[in-house]
Amino acid sequence: LCLQSSPEPSLFFSSKDFSLSTEKDGHATSSDENQERGNWTNKSDYLLSMVGYAVGLGNVWRFPYLTYQNGGGAFLIPYTVMLALAGLPLFFMECSLGQFASLGPISVWRILPLFQGVGITMVIISTFVSIYYNVIIAYALYYLFASFQKVLPWSDCFSWADESCSKTKIVSDCNATLDGEIIHANYSYIASNNLTCINDSITYKPVQFPSEQYWNKVALQRSSGLDETGHIVWYLALCLLLSWMIVGAALFKGIKSSGKVVYFTALFPYVILLILLVRGATLEGARDGIEYYIGKQSNITKLMEAEVWKDAATQIFYSLSVAWGGLVALSSYNKFHNNCYSDAIIVCVTNCLTSVFAGFAIFSILGHMAFVSERPVSEVVDSGFDLAFVAYPEALSKLPVAPLWSFLFFFMLLLLGLDSQFATIETLTTTIQDIYPKVMKKLRVPVTLGVCILLFFLGLICVTQAGIYWVNLIDHFCAGWGILIAAVLEIIGIVYIYGGNRFIEDIEMMIGKKHFLFWLWWRVCWFFITPVLLTAILVWSLVTFSTPSYGSVLYPTWGTAVGWCMIIFCVIWIPIVAFVKIARAEGNLFQRIASCCRPAANWGPYLECHRGERYSHIVDPKKEKDHEIPTVSGFVY
Repeated sequence: LCLQSSPEPSLFFSSKDFSLSTEKDGHATSSDENQERGNWTNKSDYLLSMVGYAVGLGNVWRFPYLTYQNGGGAFLIPYTVMLALAGLPLFFMECSLGQFASLGPISVWRILPLFQGVGITMVIISTFVSIYYNVIIAYALYYLFASFQKVLPWSDCFSWADESCSKTKIVSDCNATLDGEIIHANYSYIASNNLTCINDSITYKPVQFPSEQYWNKVALQRSSGLDETGHIVWYLALCLLLSWMIVGAALFKGIKSSGKVVYFTALFPYVILLILLVRGATLEGARDGIEYYIGKQSNITKLMEAEVWKDAATQIFYSLSVAWGGLVALSSYNKFHNNCYSDAIIVCVTNCLTSVFAGFAIFSILGHMAFVSERPVSEVVDSGFDLAFVAYPEALSKLPVAPLWSFLFFFMLLLLGLDSQFATIETLTTTIQDIYPKVMKKLRVPVTLGVCILLFFLGLICVTQAGIYWVNLIDHFCAGWGILIAAVLEIIGIVYIYGGNRFIEDIEMMIGKKHFLFWLWWRVCWFFITPVLLTAILVWSLVTFSTPSYGSVLYPTWGTAVGWCMIIFCVIWIPIVAFVKIARAEGNLFQRIASCCRPAANWGPYLECHRGERYSHIVDPKKEKDHEIPTVSGFVY
């Protein structure tokens, strides 16, 4: 019988200050293996939550763009290689770590107290990301509501448009033949004299499609730059409030409620993708879009360029959501003997196949847009916001029954975003639960709603007229180097300080003893390949740093400084916590560092029945009065 006993210290006090609480958490049930923290109701809840967390907006608006940009189908080669060398090893490591200890991303660093700041960094970055990520969901909600019109508001140049708005190219000037001589004149003169432009001599006026002007002038009411904050765009603020209400409602019972919601939010996007793919494949020009995506003949020579491999590694790394803390948090609710190895492979493969599948759905319709507008596919393909809120809406507006296809597309974006947001907020609430377990046992719903309300108010700056610049700034800094730094330190700490072989023994306690050859690949990746790759990506990103910009708008110097302050605030906790740990340890400097590099006395499986001989030394909370647990810091283990 599993005894529900595990040290649950506060963030700022030692574990001996707390006594055992046998009261169940608000989302634990009598059937759960872990009566204190709770478990997933069944494995499908967990797998769908993980798939929903990993499969996000980047699978739809970034991967297809990178594929056509980096050699078409040939890009799948470095993409698959990077999945095996960087993505999957780190994904498997984090899932195993969270499941073994049944702790969130901060408390799990009982494994290596010196590096607990890495967990704090992950949580802070997840907090920043959750702020702007819900703003993107608010954009999707706004376009979703705007689709409930007979004529899509971005389908033509209406009253909000200026003179540069046009659905077609506007000829500026060209060469023509007049009385046997070649002249160069503006197009109005050429047309008034019934002349014909000579091929390849036509120049066009710079124009903006209606969807682009609608995005900037109506949806965002975008200002001239970060310096011009402007007012809060009220309808975006309402959409942001609604998105936070949806998140709060889905998480009010923790994993017990979110685990049911994901059956719809994680699966229905695939239905919509399939519908969009079938519709797109039947349109004229779809073949051109697909060929541009994977290429008539993939450009294998692109594989010789380092940039292609860097893009593949970066996409895999961010797409799988490793080093955000979410994988540890979600896995911490697994039963101890769950097969986290097979789970990691299933989720990673599903994520990558989804990216490839989404590319076909996206490019088939973009190919049709290029056909209708008589432009090459390369001129209608964008990445990020431009793809999701400009290029693709423009393409959908040209289809029969356009509002239906627009609704389906933005509903899909909404669901993809919500899945990832659920897991991100669950990461924050799991952290609070580990730090203040008694509070969460009684006040889970108020705490969850409080987190959502606080993050809503923090996100209001992102729905001002300068909001898109703030969204882009946070994404550029916080979701970049901070995650890479955390990932590099995470794998170095676990493999080289805690011990890779020791960690493998921990995993075998959960999934059973495996043959040496089974671990050979994982050892090669964890000990050498993965940390080298991640370090190379980090260095490359720092060396190639450029001042952030949104389109043609450069950020002011103070904006870049704010970005650096955000990333410094995220990672500064790593050295601060390490310093505090060492300062509070006993002995000379070497002894202090050595003690901080050893697992905490209460590190191990959460439940006593799973500890076996390897972790039989763990002191239970009810015995702590007689057996003081040696601590190196007041921080939580």
